[in-house]
Amino acid sequence: MSSLQAVQILLIDDNQHMRAIASAILQSAGIRKVIEASDGGAALEAMRDHAIDLALVDFNMFPLDGVEFTRLVRNSPDSANPYLPIIMMTGHSEKSRVTEARDAGVTEFVAKPITAKAVLERIQAVILRPRPFVKADTYFGPDRRRHNSDNYKGPFRRAADQGRVASDSSAA
Repeated sequence: MSSLQAVQILLIDDNQHMRAIASAILQSAGIRKVIEASDGGAALEAMRDHAIDLALVDFNMFPLDGVEFTRLVRNSPDSANPYLPIIMMTGHSEKSRVTEARDAGVTEFVAKPITAKAVLERIQAVILRPRPFVKADTYFGPDRRRHNSDNYKGPFRRAADQGRVASDSSAA
């Protein structure tokens, strides 16, 4: 993975030991440019000073957590890079947490304790298979759908929309 040498990663975690572990994983993959921040506020400052290619961010931090950091990166008018790939790390991988992170605009998610394999798979995913971005009234971020259906025929995409499609077509 020597192609990762040029990638500059912003590593955000309030736990110094976790940053050391994640940094070691990144360096073992050939990543030489790792900028560390202890919370979301410090990370936003770092983004103003450095051309960041990817952020690896913890969910729980004080005073600015990973979800709020993501929202600010995606939606703040003065964001340094609203399209920044953001990989969320957390020891709390309950569905509600994953959904909250996804809805804030997180690109990928990795559960703690992190492994080199999991982190590097997520990094490869955001670099080699980037998802298109979606802008809607209440969301800006990577497309939350993991795949498109080949047999999709209409404007509605959710399972709950199926009844609307049927009733709309029967009214025509």
